[in-house]
Amino acid sequence: MPIIAPSILAADFAHLAQDIQLVNNSKAEWFHLDVMDGVFVPNISYGMPIIERINQLTDKTLDVHLMIVQPERYISTFKAIGADILTLHFEASTHLHRSIQAIKTEGMQAGVALNPHTPVSVLEDVIADLDLVLIMSVNPGFGGQKFIENTYRKIEKLAEMKAVHNPNLIIEIDGGVNIDNAPKLVATGADALVAGSAVFNADNPELYIEQLFYS
Repeated sequence: MPIIAPSILAADFAHLAQDIQLVNNSKAEWFHLDVMDGVFVPNISYGMPIIERINQLTDKTLDVHLMIVQPERYISTFKAIGADILTLHFEASTHLHRSIQAIKTEGMQAGVALNPHTPVSVLEDVIADLDLVLIMSVNPGFGGQKFIENTYRKIEKLAEMKAVHNPNLIIEIDGGVNIDNAPKLVATGADALVAGSAVFNADNPELYIEQLFYS
């Protein structure tokens, strides 16, 4: 079964505790938490206080995705507020290997995210050190975008690299994921699915998460 990681960016922030409890009661194993700075991506989301509070309200894995410039500045801070997985963007990390090692030193799992235009081949020299690779299946910065079909080809290539270099690697997909494309994503090699708008806009979000889980 895939890991389901509802994206809190799509939750109702006027009733955030209610949506957190919804995820707690569901088959989702992770919370996906997008941190945006308005520089690396055009939007601004939420930061440390929100994540720290979510950590106090759940025992589930906090999967933190940094869409910010110079992410290495905040590695220890995100550990302190409860991040279990910390994912940096390849495109934002000048010294990627150093940052991966710093994340692991803090006791978190280390992930690297790739924008739609970035080939998976750029990770060849660090894939053995990673716990997770996040393939963006939309352009980062906004929720509710249409899924980019080329993502399947990228998953296939990454799955080949995984088999050779790091069999325990988690392949995560973020952007436009729904119950229609989830089965093909999993069949192609995805291990974790991030879903935001599809979950929180559903008539029954818990049921929708269950349907993704059994995809």
